Formats: sequence, structure tokens, C-alpha cells
Amino acid sequence: MVKANELNSVALAYIGDAVYELHVRRFLIEAGNVKPNELHQLAVQYVSAPAQANVIKHWLEEKMLTREEEAVFRRGRNAKTHSSPKNISVEDYKYSTGFEALIGYLYLKNDEKRLNELIEMALKKPFHKDD
Repeated sequence: MVKANELNSVALAYIGDAVYELHVRRFLIEAGNVKPNELHQLAVQYVSAPAQANVIKHWLEEKMLTREEEAVFRRGRNAKTHSSPKNISVEDYKYSTGFEALIGYLYLKNDEKRLNELIEMALKKPFHKDD
């Protein structure tokens, strides 16, 4: 079994990206969005690096994360990645990586309650463009 606290931040972000995208897709389908092109356009509003960066910045400003969660986020934000951001700021890219690392960490830790709580907050409108 994989231990969340033993994985490097890039691996946490890798799994966190998939977990968050799956939650976003389910959220959109449950909201009645079924046209493929529309689904993709709506999903981008949630899974884009700027959107994820906005969410995590809000959580940090409002002190919504535990110390442990903040530490996981910082590890992810500061991780050395071998790719460079395209069409987004380096800051948003790093914050997005930290966001995804946190989601991956909670998923691998099997902390479903906290994972679902944070994802539910992330899906709220203030962080994303209107349809």
C-alpha cells in the first residue's frame, strides 16, 4: 500500500490531478451538463491552473487548512518539476501543483471526509468563471 507521506510531491500532484478532475466531471454531470464540448469548457474553469491557484490562495488567506495540509501544499508548490507552464504564470503553476499535491495526499491517506469537504468548497462559484 502506498503511504501518502512517503511519496514525493510530484507523484502526489499527479494522482491529485486525476482525483480532482474526476470529482469535477461528476459534479458537472450531476448538474445536468451532458454535451461533450460544453462539459470540456466547463471543466476547464475548475481544473485550470489559475482556477486551482485561486482556490488554494483563498484557503490559505482564510486559514482553512490544517498545519499538516499547509505543509503538504508547500511541498507541492516548491517541488521541482521538469515541465514549464504554458500560457499561465509560474506562480499559478506552482500553486496549482501544491493544490493537486494536497488533493492527492488526502486521497492516498484515505481521508475521504476532508477530501470531499475541500473539493466541495473548491467547486463553489466564487473561484470560477460564470457559465
